[in-house]
Formats: sequence, structure tokens, C-alpha cells
Amino acid sequence: MENQSLTRSSNLEIKRALLLIGIVFVAFNLRSAITAVGPLVSSIRADMGISNGLVGFLTTLPLLSFAVLSFYAPRLGHRFGNEIMVFVALFALTAGIIMRSTGLIFTLFVGTAIIGVGIAIINVLLPGIVKKKYPENVGLITGVYTTSMSIFAALGSGLSIPLAQGLNLGWQKSLLFWSILAVIAIFLWIPHLRQGLKNSKPVPKITNVAGNTLWRSKLAWQVTIFMGFQSFIFYCTIAWLPEILSGSGLNMATAGWMLTIMQLAGLPMTFLTPLFADRFENQRGIVLLIGVLYIGGIIGILVGGSLLLLSLSVILLGLGQGAAISLALTFFGLRSASAQQAAELSGMAQSIGYTLAAVGPILLGFILDITHSGTIPLLILGGAVVIMSLAGLGAGRNRTVYQS
Repeated sequence: MENQSLTRSSNLEIKRALLLIGIVFVAFNLRSAITAVGPLVSSIRADMGISNGLVGFLTTLPLLSFAVLSFYAPRLGHRFGNEIMVFVALFALTAGIIMRSTGLIFTLFVGTAIIGVGIAIINVLLPGIVKKKYPENVGLITGVYTTSMSIFAALGSGLSIPLAQGLNLGWQKSLLFWSILAVIAIFLWIPHLRQGLKNSKPVPKITNVAGNTLWRSKLAWQVTIFMGFQSFIFYCTIAWLPEILSGSGLNMATAGWMLTIMQLAGLPMTFLTPLFADRFENQRGIVLLIGVLYIGGIIGILVGGSLLLLSLSVILLGLGQGAAISLALTFFGLRSASAQQAAELSGMAQSIGYTLAAVGPILLGFILDITHSGTIPLLILGGAVVIMSLAGLGAGRNRTVYQS
């Protein structure tokens, strides 16, 4: 009897370890297919003969997919099982990457939209899977997969030009390269489909879902606003930080490297923040730290004056961003009482959050075109930090969404 108990325990640990490996490889795919596009924009524009505005829409299109699909993803996961839908989303992601790389204008945009659909579903459902499978280690597992996501987001940007020019693959095969990661994730996810099949039957309607009380929960809205404005800040800086820094006296090559430094600087905070969030009674202190890091970075860029100051400022922004994204994702598990609630909260927050994220770069680009100065965009980012921090202080309370 004791041996059977040990065997069951051992099998459970093996399954949990295999699931974690699957989650990590899934996370590798959550940004790389998007960040790989930026460095290749000029090649895509020249080869396809399309305008700057149309090429710029390639970076916004996945965010619009995120905004729309994030709302429906919890329902799909509830109906068919989270594991099944992650598997389907990986297939959609792979198909989108392949379609995008065929060299036709139509497939370029349709494929990009499908990539956004696949990533959106995974973005929303993964926190629910973590909540269900690792209820005592939500912070640790969230830290692992967000760090994995961030590392490959940076690699997506960094490897695009070496693949396209260094290996003479061209922009199409450079983008196609990322389908390899998606295929690997598909195979690693297959062992976890049985659990999804168990959860695929329709279940009785539950009263505490997004359509009824979640959208009337003050705490849910605070989590949503925190998620939304951290997304707004992140995608605005990804899109326009080099342009803003060039106005402070840096050449574009150096300003571009600053963007890489910002992403790399955030990696330690991406991993550590969920660990601390999981151990603290509330997360208000972390929210305040994030606000201070952001504001310090913005003020440093506004003051400018030296490469050292600008470098330190960019590092502060990176630290703030790394902490903000991982805390936002951790909130989905900490502020919910079940896997279903985590998925519903994730869907609500990401649907609104990525709508804000899609608007942000367009707004700042419009202001930069008018003013030819980074001052007002930086002040707008500072205002976004204040709103995010105020919402975060509420979201950091040790409560769940239906207790608020």
C-alpha cells in the first residue's frame, strides 16, 4: 500500500515537471513571433512595396487580436478545457507564422492576425492552468514562464537581422524560423491533452463569471487598470523609446541598443517579482517600487545630458517594466479563488489592457509628429504610471475579486 502511494506521488511529480516544461516552451512563443518583426520592417516595406503606415499596422494588429480574443478565450477554455484550447492556439500560431512568411500582402496581414489570435488564447488561459496545477506556487511558476517569455521576446528582436542578413535567409525565412519553436511546443503539449478532454464537457452555468459580477467587482477593475496601463507603457516604449532618445542627442544605432538594454535589464525583476508577491501578505510595496522605478527612469530621460544618465534611466524603465508585467500576470492567480476565476479575470484584464496597448503607440506617434519632441510623450507616460500605481495599490490588497 505504501509502495503504491509512493508510486502515485512519484507519477504526480513527473506529470507536474513535464507540464512545467510544456508551459515554458509555450511561453517561448508568446512574444518572439511579434518582436521579430520590428527589425525587419524596412526589408518588408521595400520588398512588398507598402507604406510606412501599413507596415506599422503589422505591430498593432496582434494587439487588436489580443483585445478581441482575450474576452472570448475564458469561455472557450471553460467549454473545451484550457489544455485543449492551448493546443489549438499553438496550431493557430504555427499556421499564422507560416502564412505570414509566404510573401503575399494578403497573407502577411492575415497571418499576423492569426498569430495574435493564438497568442491571445494562450495569454489568457495559462494563468488559469498555473492556478489549478500549482496553487501553492503561483508566484514561482508565473515567474518562470514570464521570464521565459521575456527572454525569447528579446531574442526575437536580436536574431531577426542575423537570420535575415547574416545567414542570407531574407525576411520571410527569418520570420518563418519561429515556427520551429511553435512546433516543438505542440509536441511537448500533447501529453497534457487528456486533462483537457476531461474538462471538455459542458458544465452548469456559474453565477460568479465575467458576464455577471466580475465586471462589477472593484478589485477586478483595479487589476484590469493595472494590467492595461502597464501594457500601454510597455508597447509605447517599445515603439517610440529610440525616437525619444534620439531627440536627447543619441544616434539611432545607440538608441536602438538602449531598447535592448531595457528589455534585458527587466529580466531579473520579471522572475523575482512573482516570488516576492507570492510571499507577501499584500503587494502594495511592490507596486510602489514599480512606480518609483518608472518615474525615476522617465525623469532621467527628461533631464538627459549624458549617455550615463540616459543608460541608467533606461535600466530603471526596464526594471519597472519587468516587475510590472510579471506582477500583473501574478495578480490573476492571487486575486482569484479558482482556476476558472483566474481565467475570467485574465480575459477581462487582457481584453481591456491590450486595447489600451494598441492605442498607446498610435497616440504617442501622433504627438511626436506634431511636436517633434519627446517631452509630452514622456509626460503622458508619467501620467500612465501614476494611474497604474493607484490601481495597483487597490489590486495589491489581500482579497479575491468577489470579496471586493
